[in-house]
Amino acid sequence: MQIFEQMLFVGTGGFLGANARYILSEWIAVRIENLTGYPFPYGTVFVNVIGSFLLAFFGVWVGKQINLPDNARLLVATGFFGAFTTFSTYANESINLIRDGNWFTGIGNIMLMNVLCLIGVMAGLWIASR
Repeated sequence: MQIFEQMLFVGTGGFLGANARYILSEWIAVRIENLTGYPFPYGTVFVNVIGSFLLAFFGVWVGKQINLPDNARLLVATGFFGAFTTFSTYANESINLIRDGNWFTGIGNIMLMNVLCLIGVMAGLWIASR
């Protein structure tokens, strides 16, 4: 597969993943913040945890259950999930919370995101390997 063909698959997946992240993250953030009344980056936590779970699940499931072509793996794993999950947004939101004096919330976001994403990966690996 040529590099430009690979880039097309990664780029297409990235376009879809970034837009899915934006839409889902905003939708979740608004609903949960309206329910709790507490400002927190709920949407980013949600997409990162779900994305971690689904990427791990996809990796194992594809390896064990089906034989996808390389371009499909690039589209889904590298493109879609690479853009769907967002470390930079998580890091920026955490630092902004701390910088604004919300130390507990900022540190809580860092701890929560790391623990939940690791649990998401473990759950995805476990479920897909069954």
